[in-house]
Amino acid sequence: MTTTADSRPVSRPTAHTHDVTNQAPPLVGHDVAEDPVLLEGVRREGAEWYLDDLHRIGRRTGSEEVQRWADEANRHEPELRTHDRYGNRVDEVDFHPAYHSLMDVAISEGLAGAPWADDRPGVHVARAAGFMVWSSAEAGHGCPVSMTYAVVPALRNSPGLAAAYEPLLTSRVYDPGLRAPGAKRGLLAGMGMTEKQGGTDVRANTTTAVAASDGSWRLRGHKWFTSAPMNDLFLVLAQAPGGLSCFLVPRVLPDGARNTFRIQRLKDKLGNRSNASSEPEFDDTVGWLVGEEGKGVRTIIDMVTMTRLDCVLGSASGTRAALAQAAHHARYRSVFGARLVDQPLMRNVLADLALESEAATTLALRIAGATDRAQRGDAGERAFLRLATAVGKYWVCKRQPAAVAEALECLGGNGYDEASGMPRLYREAPLNGIWEGSGNVNALDVLRALVREPESLEAFRAEVEAAGGADARLDTAWREVLGELTRPEDAELRARRLVERLALVLQGSLLVRHAPAAVADAFCASRLAGDRGLAFGTLPPDTDLGAILERLPAGLA
Repeated sequence: MTTTADSRPVSRPTAHTHDVTNQAPPLVGHDVAEDPVLLEGVRREGAEWYLDDLHRIGRRTGSEEVQRWADEANRHEPELRTHDRYGNRVDEVDFHPAYHSLMDVAISEGLAGAPWADDRPGVHVARAAGFMVWSSAEAGHGCPVSMTYAVVPALRNSPGLAAAYEPLLTSRVYDPGLRAPGAKRGLLAGMGMTEKQGGTDVRANTTTAVAASDGSWRLRGHKWFTSAPMNDLFLVLAQAPGGLSCFLVPRVLPDGARNTFRIQRLKDKLGNRSNASSEPEFDDTVGWLVGEEGKGVRTIIDMVTMTRLDCVLGSASGTRAALAQAAHHARYRSVFGARLVDQPLMRNVLADLALESEAATTLALRIAGATDRAQRGDAGERAFLRLATAVGKYWVCKRQPAAVAEALECLGGNGYDEASGMPRLYREAPLNGIWEGSGNVNALDVLRALVREPESLEAFRAEVEAAGGADARLDTAWREVLGELTRPEDAELRARRLVERLALVLQGSLLVRHAPAAVADAFCASRLAGDRGLAFGTLPPDTDLGAILERLPAGLA
């Protein structure tokens, strides 16, 4: 505001200092499933019949509405209500409507337990692809979806319980809220394994279970990490007289009474903010034995194996989502007179990230295909799955944080801004490396499989050697791995290096057989032959970057 000579005020228009230019538009309104690597893998692993549905999910995932849901579900975190207004214990968790919208789509699209009620060949591959596409929008709500998918094979260790609950666990109806299981149209499941004094060492658990006269059991103790506490059913490990055992614990009993499930607090986590993770306390809590008494780890491992598959799927999905954002930014952003995507060094970075993503996606879908065929009685695929799942869980989950960090850097300061969505992807990145066993746990699990289940190594060997003679670098790397396997001394000390090499030769074999020559050549040169720097963007000068970048999802190259 200024004044005239006679002191009368004069209004001036608001200053206009600049126009907004050289900024990428939001990455919305696209089909997330329009990805050649994903689509080829789905066809190869036997679920081509699912492609129309996958594209439909992909278009919805890429919509502005779903992107808004993802942001809101993480900004408005779950809230714990231990008591109602009258002082009654309720132990409920309230979620933002956006979370429920995400869950509703996931369940109705069959991404939870539905595949177990579908006998079509490739159904687990279809579900894996749908899960990868949908969870790329928001990872947190994928936790209850994954656990519900994974609980079914474990519950089948007790046919009576499976008969009672499986039809609702395989339902495509999302029916939130605590009510008697029989009064609901669909159920969600979770698990309670770890305790504060043991963590991974579940045999150190102190939660106890004693048999009741009515055939149920009564549990007493405390769990350290139990996610999605508003789910309907939980598989819980507890010490019975016969040893560590697995129990099915419902939040609400069949007669409608609340089971004792006192939520002490919700975890304040690095990421995964939309998903509530809790510390429940059991006190005369009702449960039913699943499997044999004293065989709890063997029983619940069926669930853990399936959730480890989802860790691989989720990390491959998160890596691809970060790559998509980086490539989209580079396509629109100009620096020093040229688009970033056309500049040699940025092309090297993007191509290197694309290699990492393609290798992760291809391996994830191969494991999903083995899962599907193993469920149909294929013993060779079951043996392969035993080793490949642990190897894939270790490596793909380990690579995600590094890849997401590099993709974030491609956006510069824009990537550090919450509005870009990249910080959320970055916070999510370490989770799958920890969930269902950290890197050390999975590396040691590989050693156990090699010793106790030699058929798993033979199946793994057959998969790698299917590409024998096609690339000398792959052949040399595999011979070196086989040499490492003949040295049992200090095996635990070398376990991470061994598992890393197992993962890389497996990915190399898959790419040599199934990817374009330029992709396979660049992977073997940079991952197997040692011609690689420590950062992304260090591919050899003779790499065909253009051919690799052509494999980016549609519209991003």
